[in-house]
Amino acid sequence: MDVGVTVGFVFAAERRQLILEMVRANGAVSLRELARVVQTSEVTVRRDVRALEAEGLLDRRHGGAVLPGGFTRESGFPQKSHLATAEKTAIADLAASFVEEGEAVVVGAGTTTQELARRLARVPGLTVVTNSLLVAQALAHANRVEVVMTGGTLRGSNYALVGSGAEQSLQGLRVSRAFLSGSGLTAERGLSTSNMLSASVDRALVQAAAEVVVLADHTKLGTDTMFQTVPTDVITRLVTDEPPAHDDRAATELQALADQGVHISVAGPGAGSGPGAAAAHGDAVSPAARRRDVPPLPGQRRNLPLGHGQGGGPVPGGPPGAQLRSAVSLGDQATARVADLAPRRR
Repeated sequence: MDVGVTVGFVFAAERRQLILEMVRANGAVSLRELARVVQTSEVTVRRDVRALEAEGLLDRRHGGAVLPGGFTRESGFPQKSHLATAEKTAIADLAASFVEEGEAVVVGAGTTTQELARRLARVPGLTVVTNSLLVAQALAHANRVEVVMTGGTLRGSNYALVGSGAEQSLQGLRVSRAFLSGSGLTAERGLSTSNMLSASVDRALVQAAAEVVVLADHTKLGTDTMFQTVPTDVITRLVTDEPPAHDDRAATELQALADQGVHISVAGPGAGSGPGAAAAHGDAVSPAARRRDVPPLPGQRRNLPLGHGQGGGPVPGGPPGAQLRSAVSLGDQATARVADLAPRRR
């Protein structure tokens, strides 16, 4: 984001006025972006945001600031796209490393999943089922990737197809894993969002997958919104970024998720393009350089809604001849990958 100004040393009042103007112009802005534009530390910006909130001029969000009332309504795509951009990029890099050639996956709507889709364009033989126009657009020119869109009604704020048409088109599907994001994630309630229609479609996406991978940057950890989409005991893996040292809430939430059996993969500065992209370019990527895994403690987790062994078939509502490969039809190698992601059970 470029606000068209160069900021040198400014007094607190001037700095806070600029922060307020940025939030009013964009709806939501991350602390990192605010600090970059006003050329000061995130600690100082956090103090400014707290002061502006006390005056009722904006609301604090974990990792950013929003217009007053931001907790009661969902931010649109333009606002979300400015939040935690570096973190989303690292998360997408790492998440792509779990996708192999020839897989079939579902990818939900969101700015983080859009970043993931850009990386999946390099994975040959991939089939991606999605209700997101942005995900489909990112894959539109990928010659070796088949894209299957759901039906449904367009929800303009996040460019996603929702409603009964979207949910019905997902019935009977079977894919290896689902990649989803949301508005908040807690160990107690799992993944949640602030829109009922989006939550309902996300639940249908989960029903189609053998595994569920949640993509959530640290600003969403510990945040609970209105509609639950994925309960904690259904989440196979969380891909996130390293919380700041001062962020005790995010660190506590990560540990609580791990204690409940969720595999935690933390994207670091060296997050690479993953096996899928490496296969396309012939490069080897060291897993140790890409991520830090937090293994879950052994715990009781109920089975996912659909068991292994269901075959793929024609995609309801999809183009003629469109086929989805099941997790089983990918063979022993895919089964080994599923087992690697599965949490340990007592």
